[in-house]
Amino acid sequence: MTTTMKAGAGTFAAAAALFLAAGAAAELPPLVPRDVLFGNPIREFPQISPDASKLAYLAPDAKGVMQVWVGGENGAGARPVTRDPHRGVVIYRWAGDSRHVLYEQDSDGDENFHVYSAELDGRLVRDLTPFQGARAQNLLTSARRPGEILVGLNLRKRDLFDMYRIELETGAVRLDTENPGDVLSWTTDADFVIRAATAFDPKTLETIVRVRDSAAAPWRDLLRMPFEDATMFGQYNGGSVISGFEPDGRALDVVTALHSPMQRLERIDAATGKTLAVLAEDPRSDVAQDLFEVVPLAMTEPGTGRLQAVAVDYGKREWRFLDPAVAADFEALGRTRRGFLAVVSRDTDDRRWVVVQVVDDGPLTFFQWDRDAKKETPLFEDQPELAKYALAPQKFVTIRARDGLTLPAYLTLPVGVAPKNLPLVLLPHGGPWARDEWGFDPWVQWLANRGYAVLQVEFRGSTGFGKKFLNLGNHEFGLKMEDDSIDGARWAVAQGIADPKRLAVMGASGGGYATLRAITELPGMFAAAVDLVGPTDVSLLFSTMPAGWGAVKNRWIRRIGDVEHDAALNRKLSPLYHADAIRTPLLIGQGVNDPRVNIENANRMVAALRKRKIPVTYVVYPDEGHGFQPPENNLDFFGRAEEFLARHLGGRAEPWQKIPGSTAEVR
Repeated sequence: MTTTMKAGAGTFAAAAALFLAAGAAAELPPLVPRDVLFGNPIREFPQISPDASKLAYLAPDAKGVMQVWVGGENGAGARPVTRDPHRGVVIYRWAGDSRHVLYEQDSDGDENFHVYSAELDGRLVRDLTPFQGARAQNLLTSARRPGEILVGLNLRKRDLFDMYRIELETGAVRLDTENPGDVLSWTTDADFVIRAATAFDPKTLETIVRVRDSAAAPWRDLLRMPFEDATMFGQYNGGSVISGFEPDGRALDVVTALHSPMQRLERIDAATGKTLAVLAEDPRSDVAQDLFEVVPLAMTEPGTGRLQAVAVDYGKREWRFLDPAVAADFEALGRTRRGFLAVVSRDTDDRRWVVVQVVDDGPLTFFQWDRDAKKETPLFEDQPELAKYALAPQKFVTIRARDGLTLPAYLTLPVGVAPKNLPLVLLPHGGPWARDEWGFDPWVQWLANRGYAVLQVEFRGSTGFGKKFLNLGNHEFGLKMEDDSIDGARWAVAQGIADPKRLAVMGASGGGYATLRAITELPGMFAAAVDLVGPTDVSLLFSTMPAGWGAVKNRWIRRIGDVEHDAALNRKLSPLYHADAIRTPLLIGQGVNDPRVNIENANRMVAALRKRKIPVTYVVYPDEGHGFQPPENNLDFFGRAEEFLARHLGGRAEPWQKIPGSTAEVR
């Protein structure tokens, strides 16, 4: 009798939740098709050639694979110049000669990137780094040395990246600068000579700015930043605390928090290390970071390297201008454009810009700006279909953690319904030493369009909010870092925004870990959970880190603890060893070739759950790594996730269907 009554009560509660969701759905705007959110963009990422004669952009070819297309001054008559067969090109750039396009590609997500050069007639694509098992990084180009590039390669030792100079016409490769063992990235002066390095001491974990006066001169340490003062620019592979040299080579611009609570940009004397000027700072946030270039988000004059503007980022990115002429251009642009504007490409003379307009509720919009004529020329939107739909604004809020810490957060509410008693998806970011950004996010818009409130909490340890906030996350991985996200969800319930019976948690990488940690620590709180490439055993995560990470692994140990030699700590922090506590329906997605979070993490968790008869859906992609790249796999996984969330939270769903070309395997 008791069992029957409990089952009946549960069925009634589920039916009531679905009824409420159905009522809300009547007021929600039309469904945005998943292929508009997660499929290929129509066109994106336009780049003007250094001589301003041509325009390149990314677009799918006849087979739906993203390629680089090159056309005339405004992209007219464009045709593909790359021929990537499967994964597609994601990031590319012009070589300084305006005759070659450069891009990086790995093999099915293994992150062993090679640098390729494509000639503009489309007939020749050359692998400039054709070395078995090698990885390329730190690609540098120059308008003054247009026929060559510099690139880091781990040919000598797998965990060290020396810099090589490569001739574009012949493909000739020669060693330029040898890594002494601790360098994360290299910086050139205006003459394309490597004269600075960002290093990371493997013993003290200090970030070091190292310089030399010429290619033949000895190196010397100019600046050493203690671990807790360096923030993240100088603590990961490819990261740089150096924005660049001044045109005369006598000073360089460096990101530092040595003399301030927030990470700011200072001009440093290249001879003495003395601070000459504070160039940009904000009392609430760090200098912003360009995730593609892993350097400060700064504008520098192409021909000289002179710094023109720097971005800061509390809730939304803002420019700090050093060049009055550039400030005047942005003032003119801002009269007709909302959101955040950024220059994504420009010619060597700095007279022609390609500008992107970033908004939170619509597609990216690209246009050209003629600085002399003060005239805009429209180019395109990356996904113009989005303009047909009512998308949700992303609101910046602050939340009080249980110990009183103020947590920045982003709250996105579905359009057309009252923000009360909604199903909510908690979306912890990856990293975990990273952050969310204001702007269009396909995950967020997808969830909001399906009727969910979406909460992104910048938990302690997140970057961008000063060194104190970052260091508050030390030794709190899986502990207070996760408590902060939970406190965010409870805040949404207390505000009446979220229905406590219809909460889900979803994340990728470090966000996947946070997802698993949440449902092991609070098994009754969440109605559904989605984990994408999340680690389940922290010791396994450490022991399988890529060899090329070198001393960076020591940063993980410093911030988390030595889980490889402390079994009790590892068991405490690893969701795998608490699998028997899970009661939440769980969906896991994993790439077979993931070099960061080895597939064994997911395999072990799934085995542990199934041994205990705990339901879990496990989807594996044999041609993927740490996250999914081809749109077919994204459409497959997010279609499955959409039906999964609708089943357990009562939101809307576009029916999942088998996606031709997806490699998904349900195991």
